[in-house]
Amino acid sequence: MKTFSFVVVLTSIMTVTFAQDKYLSVMQKNIELVYKAGTPEEYQFAINALERVGNAEKTKWEPFYYSAFGYLMMATNEKDGAKKDQFLDLSAAALAKAKAINENESEIVGLEGFIQMIRVTVDPATRGPQYSGQAMQLYNKSLSLNADNPRTLGLMAQMQYGIASFFGSSTAEACATAAKSLEKFGTYSSPNPLAPVWGKGMAESMMKQCK
Repeated sequence: MKTFSFVVVLTSIMTVTFAQDKYLSVMQKNIELVYKAGTPEEYQFAINALERVGNAEKTKWEPFYYSAFGYLMMATNEKDGAKKDQFLDLSAAALAKAKAINENESEIVGLEGFIQMIRVTVDPATRGPQYSGQAMQLYNKSLSLNADNPRTLGLMAQMQYGIASFFGSSTAEACATAAKSLEKFGTYSSPNPLAPVWGKGMAESMMKQCK
């Protein structure tokens, strides 16, 4: 009887391990597709695959996070304001699914702030007061969940720089945040093999502006 119980437990462990390995393999492939995408069609192909994974897994936040990231990248590459908003809405909807699974994940909250920051760019004069404030609140919340998050620090630096430039004030705080972001990119590592790795180039560009 004990032998039978041991076999059942061992089989269950092996099944879970196999399923997790398969999930990691599929996700790593699709994440790479998002990072390498350069056209709307390439982004959409990767997003569709990620959403299928998310709908199948149901308890994993990463597929919806990267779907949201893909739509956000499409928005940043879009010049038409109405279309940009459409992509941002799709990004927000995908991220809401990720947040429903893990609302206290710093990366999710940071990306939510990024969405709000890009909304400002559609019409800075009228949207700045609303969305820049929301973005900063979300960046602060993201850092309260993980003070070492280099992506959130880099995004916050951009927001700080934009606000300071708009009002003609010192960009010293923004540049200090950008420097901290770049430092964290060199030292921070996540135990999650599917954790985001994007953003270092943005921090480096910020530092060039500061110099």
